[in-house]
Amino acid sequence: MSAENYDANCLFCKIIAGQVPSEMVYKDKEVVAFKDINPVTPVHVMVVPVKHIVSLATMSEKDTPIVGKMAAAANKVAKDMGIAEKGYRLIINSGPDAGQVIQHLHMHLLGGRNLKWEH
Repeated sequence: MSAENYDANCLFCKIIAGQVPSEMVYKDKEVVAFKDINPVTPVHVMVVPVKHIVSLATMSEKDTPIVGKMAAAANKVAKDMGIAEKGYRLIINSGPDAGQVIQHLHMHLLGGRNLKWEH
């Protein structure tokens, strides 16, 4: 990971760099996926770009293809974990009002049970 793509204060950057342990389920040169340490569903995986991007709202136009790569990685993980056929949910929170806690763009892959939409 190059210095311009790494934030020393970012938990996800530290996970990507191998400085913080995680249960990695997918990795390529642009995207990683690892199990969430506080899962809210039987399958709860974080899908994260290797490059440090704070959020969707701060992403540059040249970075937009990474979201498609994240979705493709999530689909592969969902298939590998046996939840693709029954269904899964992908969530990207952008900013504090949306509940983004870690300031590194990430996608939650949720599945393994019926996910009702609650109001």
